[in-house]
Amino acid sequence: PEPPFGFLSRKTSITWEVQSHEHLVSLGLEVVIQKFFSNAQMRRCLLITYFLYVTAAEGKVKGPKVTEQVYFDITIDGQDAGRIEIGLFGKTVPKTVKNFVELCRRHETEPSKDGSLVGYKGSIFHRVINDFMLQGGDFTKGDGTGGRSIYGERFADENFKLKHYGAGWLSMANAGVDTNGSQFFITCKKASWLDGRHVVFGKVIKGMSVVRTIEKTKTDSRDKPVKEVKISDCGVVAVETPYAVAKADATE
Repeated sequence: PEPPFGFLSRKTSITWEVQSHEHLVSLGLEVVIQKFFSNAQMRRCLLITYFLYVTAAEGKVKGPKVTEQVYFDITIDGQDAGRIEIGLFGKTVPKTVKNFVELCRRHETEPSKDGSLVGYKGSIFHRVINDFMLQGGDFTKGDGTGGRSIYGERFADENFKLKHYGAGWLSMANAGVDTNGSQFFITCKKASWLDGRHVVFGKVIKGMSVVRTIEKTKTDSRDKPVKEVKISDCGVVAVETPYAVAKADATE
């Protein structure tokens, strides 16, 4: 954004800073008013203009910051269904995010020697409930009874600072307190009853339409998709500058 008046940016008494995704605005306002405006009405006009501008400039997204990003390429019954990109909150839940990121690229860093899965690539969404969530990440058994973390079989709940604010939020599946492994779920709606019980650590940034496609897939009596929903490929997307996301539904 540009300063509200052209001459303001040329005065040494003024600091104008713009940080990506932050729009941090700092003006030596009193000095500017005293130097350029002697009329009280004009001073008031400047103040109003300034605060209106700052309000607009600071109309930024308020929410957790994405520090890392990953992608899932999805197939349904062997057919390409699109890509889901997920932003992860590494400052808020660093241990949980590290586990997820490593499992997204472990097929590259520690390739399998016997053909078994070593991370999320090749794993399936084994449980899908319409108007609730999609669950996956069990790369050892594929039925919700397996999976493991990079720290061992299980690791403790890191914190519950974030909530299940709406559709498209990524959270750890578990079997009770401190039983996090590799299984995760993506919400299809706000799920406040899970707050304080499951660790939220990401949000869908792109590909929410793919999530909706999976959500609508036909399932059997145990909520397993009739047609296999697979993560055919996955990896990490570079994040040059951390950015905030709204505590609301993912919309894309």
